[in-house]
Amino acid sequence: MKSLALALVLAAAVAAAQRGRSQPQPARVVTVTAIPGVVASGAAWAIAWQGTDNADGVVGADDGGLLFAQEQPSRVSKLDRTDHASVVLTDTHGSGALSIDAAGRVVAVQRTCTDPGRSTATGPCIEPTAIAVLSPERKTLADNIGGMPLGRLNDLVAARSGTIYFTSGGAYRLDPAGRVSSLGENIRANGIMLSRDERVLYVTNGNTILSFDVGSDGSTSNRRDFATLAAGSAGDGMTIDAEGRVYVTSNPGVQVFTADGAFLGLIPTPRPAISAAFSGEGKRTLYVVGSGASIDGKEFETAAGVRNNAKTIYRLPMLTAGFAGRAK
Repeated sequence: MKSLALALVLAAAVAAAQRGRSQPQPARVVTVTAIPGVVASGAAWAIAWQGTDNADGVVGADDGGLLFAQEQPSRVSKLDRTDHASVVLTDTHGSGALSIDAAGRVVAVQRTCTDPGRSTATGPCIEPTAIAVLSPERKTLADNIGGMPLGRLNDLVAARSGTIYFTSGGAYRLDPAGRVSSLGENIRANGIMLSRDERVLYVTNGNTILSFDVGSDGSTSNRRDFATLAAGSAGDGMTIDAEGRVYVTSNPGVQVFTADGAFLGLIPTPRPAISAAFSGEGKRTLYVVGSGASIDGKEFETAAGVRNNAKTIYRLPMLTAGFAGRAK
């Protein structure tokens, strides 16, 4: 329980920081340099979507579209391959990150009413956060660990075994029987991702990435440092490609590593990147969510003390393809 208590303290600290956070910086001009086999020199980011109602936890759909969670309006939206957006799920209890499991179910972290920018005038948040299935049915998989709340949830990845790994300050495992267990203490996690064969689990830990061996029963062992974010900043979301390379979002952009943890380079992004996924035809498009948005040619800003949830989804043509054996 010590690790859970620490995770909740960290989550509260993050929430306090976000309440006082300044407006996102305007989009910056970036130049993409070549990473052999990954991205071509001069590849250009294009805006696929932008809005004031948040976007996070992106995951590719099997038709080449992109699902993204919108926590505050409590819905999941979808971009098709022509960048047309539509709402596909509503009343998602503040879902903020998405995964698709081996059965094709959309699984989410439900942040309920824990948004740090939420008005206190609406009263205390009493709805527990949860890991839940959103589609095709609605089902809560877990909303506590040993009777303690899960805290403000960050990210998740669903394994083919039925195990779900998720983060909430720390890192956790939800087994197929519905039991939640901690992956260990002193982890400042946000993003989480599995290798292609699902025998290795990657977890962001501030400016480093941890890796764990994954057993046949979904248990984890052999915690170790996998890599350091050589381009700076702390890690946020993650995805992998067909060659097993690991992509980590951060303030300067997407940092790319080999499956052995060697740093290959930075793909700079116009805005600080928080989530990434491959999709599109042949999964050869990298989608990234950036903080902030320009609406009608003007940078969107909120009133003083009001959290700015505006986001922009960018897409970038890649030389490589995303991993085809899992949605993300």
